[in-house]
Amino acid sequence: MRVRAERCGALDVLGAPHGFALRQPGIDVAVEREEAVARLAPAHAELRRELGLQGMRLCMAQQVHGAGVVAATFERGHYYSDVDALVTNDSRVCLGIYVADCCAVFVVDSENGAVALAHAGAKGTRLGVVPATIELMQQSFASRPKALTIVLSACIRPPLYEVDFAAEIREQCRKLGVSQVVDFVQCTGSDLTRYYSYRMEQGRTGRMLALLAVPRSA
Repeated sequence: MRVRAERCGALDVLGAPHGFALRQPGIDVAVEREEAVARLAPAHAELRRELGLQGMRLCMAQQVHGAGVVAATFERGHYYSDVDALVTNDSRVCLGIYVADCCAVFVVDSENGAVALAHAGAKGTRLGVVPATIELMQQSFASRPKALTIVLSACIRPPLYEVDFAAEIREQCRKLGVSQVVDFVQCTGSDLTRYYSYRMEQGRTGRMLALLAVPRSA
């Protein structure tokens, strides 16, 4: 059986390998985060295999609900502390972000193949993690906002959450000149058969894993 995951047609068109792992049936995740992630690890590894990413180095951000962003490369290793977003143009790596109510923000540059993946909740959005990600892509890869496609995963939204941070992200992107923004518009808290929700499950739940690599043609 294939791993339950979502994909976005806009990223498929660009040739960017990606996936968003959903709630996995039959796995008890009513435990603390570290144990929940460990229990989900086999399914997440299988999703990487299904996406053709198993031979790449998986680069993960620590995720501290801030606005730190760093460029990930094969040489710099697997784990990046004190950041919530990663950018790369290295075809040897796959970016990964865990979420369970926060938004996974996928960014692909259609001109030069650079990509980014950001973890954005209410605090990170307020601090500007997505604009900081776009800024680092501009500095590192000469990315133009008009060439970026940005995809917002499912995340918690009103009325189940007091802040519509997905709408704030869309507005931040618009102000920076990004015209291609795709929002899945799904609320993680309203469908616990499909998503994990930190708020609705009082912290004892699993994590969705977002995965993104540079386009195959890059």
